[in-house]
Amino acid sequence: MCFKFFLKFKKKKKEIISYNEQEEEKSDLTKLSVLNNNLNNNNRIISSSINNSSSGSGCIAGSNNNNEEKPVKDSENFNNIIKNNENVFYSNIKNDITKNIKGNFMGRVIAIANQKGGVGKSTTAVNMASYLGDFGFKTLLIDFDPQSNSTSGLGIEKEKIKNSVYDVVISGADVYSAILKTSYNNLFILPSNIQLAGAEVELVSAMKREYKLKAVIDQLKNEFDFILIDCPPALGLLTINALAAANEVLIPIQCEYYALEGLGQLINTINLIKNNLNEFLEITGVVMTMFDSRTKLAEQVIEEVKAYFPEKLYKTIIPRNVRLSEAPSYGKPIIDYDPNCKGATAYKDLTEEVIKNGPK
Repeated sequence: MCFKFFLKFKKKKKEIISYNEQEEEKSDLTKLSVLNNNLNNNNRIISSSINNSSSGSGCIAGSNNNNEEKPVKDSENFNNIIKNNENVFYSNIKNDITKNIKGNFMGRVIAIANQKGGVGKSTTAVNMASYLGDFGFKTLLIDFDPQSNSTSGLGIEKEKIKNSVYDVVISGADVYSAILKTSYNNLFILPSNIQLAGAEVELVSAMKREYKLKAVIDQLKNEFDFILIDCPPALGLLTINALAAANEVLIPIQCEYYALEGLGQLINTINLIKNNLNEFLEITGVVMTMFDSRTKLAEQVIEEVKAYFPEKLYKTIIPRNVRLSEAPSYGKPIIDYDPNCKGATAYKDLTEEVIKNGPK
């Protein structure tokens, strides 16, 4: 398959819809800002309830308390955490959200994938997951990248993790022993560490090696509204596992020329997996990241991607933003680090688009 836009950009003068000019598109999301304020107030109640929970109820990842981190031990205790923290006020908020957003979201499994590194996969995974939780959706973030950026991006010390996604997928550990409750609304994480780097080799000789992660996710689908998978920057067995387990693929593309070069290979891989391993896999959307309005190249890249994905390109464009770059160094998503910056506004808008534009 040949992509002419890799060699020559067409000059087109079209309006690029920015991250803060989409109000007319959001008639189904008009109540979210009010509900979001209510959720923020309710977060203190939920956090207090979790902190006072029993020793077997789970842990608060990324919090400042001195209690020993304790993973969720089994499905029954895990469900108890959810029930204890979903008071009537929270339940009413969630019901209001589900009534006022036209979209599909229950049990959605989204892989965030691109074999090119540095395009914003982990940044997108962490910030989308935190906004989904803040909107009232029970969300699990699976860090399936050996670099563990999503894990550290939520303030979790990788060296102190007892059980990780590696132990679950490779060693067969109980998934509930590895899931951690974060300090953010409705957000859980299945963390990663450097051990995952050896998983590619270990999976080579495994039976049903492409479905190892799917077997884990199948246990959890009914317990979460959204499951996001942060994929590694490669098209190896880890990414294949993620795509075989997911129903949707979200592709972040940096607004630069080199980010386009591997796009064809990624699309071919997705098609191969769809035809051979997972017939339900669909590209749910493409998001342009690190947009610099000062360069004409960024605009041209967007135009070329828009021509190739006319119905898949999200209207929200993620800008280059200093606060977005700083947030991971503090172990915080942008919703906590600087919720009023341009990057936060962009990721909030993107999350709303993802909720609204689910699979039909």
